[in-house]
Amino acid sequence: MRGERIASWLQERAAKAGARGFVFGLSGGIDSAVVARLCQMAAPQRVLGVLLPCYSNSQDEIDARLVASAFSIPVARVDLGSAFDAMTDVLNHAIKGLPTHVDVVDIKQQLPEANIKPRLRMASLYYIANAMNYLVAGTGNRSEITIGYYTKYGDGGVDLLPIGGLLKSEVYALAREFGVPQQVIDKPPTAGLWVGQTDEHEMGFSYDTLEAYLTKGAAAVPAEVAKRIEQLRAASEHKRALPPIAPNET
Repeated sequence: MRGERIASWLQERAAKAGARGFVFGLSGGIDSAVVARLCQMAAPQRVLGVLLPCYSNSQDEIDARLVASAFSIPVARVDLGSAFDAMTDVLNHAIKGLPTHVDVVDIKQQLPEANIKPRLRMASLYYIANAMNYLVAGTGNRSEITIGYYTKYGDGGVDLLPIGGLLKSEVYALAREFGVPQQVIDKPPTAGLWVGQTDEHEMGFSYDTLEAYLTKGAAAVPAEVAKRIEQLRAASEHKRALPPIAPNET
């Protein structure tokens, strides 16, 4: 069974790292729900789900707690609203204070501030993980990782990716197998970066279309979609690799 295989892999990784268990963000979405259950299978009494609201949709916390209750997973809650306010305030002040000849280009409205949220969540998860000698389990799946649909050093800043090899449809299959609450399975996937944001709207195509491209090739999707997927894949290559090191030549 796929779930048992991944749980066994998690156990091996924890043993090699000398870690006691796993911590993960519980967002109320299907990916975090499946990761929560996999980690629990690997370390039944040594997992912690963390609720990390940051001006988030209140329904997300309701759904996250529903998942925690369904699997009897302990949770901690860290409200990042005030930290977000403080950081964006000082950053915006610094930007406004730059010399007039220094150009600041907001390549995508909302994105600079929105990306602070997952980066604050990453720092919070690592604080807790360090305090407990746990590993941080990420919630990215193969579909998202392929096109770089995650924040570098945010939700991409993790120790391991239990579902990183699974397509979105495979995540849904595991969710149904595990008994993830139906309302979590049915909700539209979202990173929760701003009100009304959904994964598929931001990507510009559906997960089904992306999966068709990944499993059947470019000919399986419209040419313009294949081009966009290939552009996203190429542009996000830096997210899937260690930072390049300049050669030390004398």
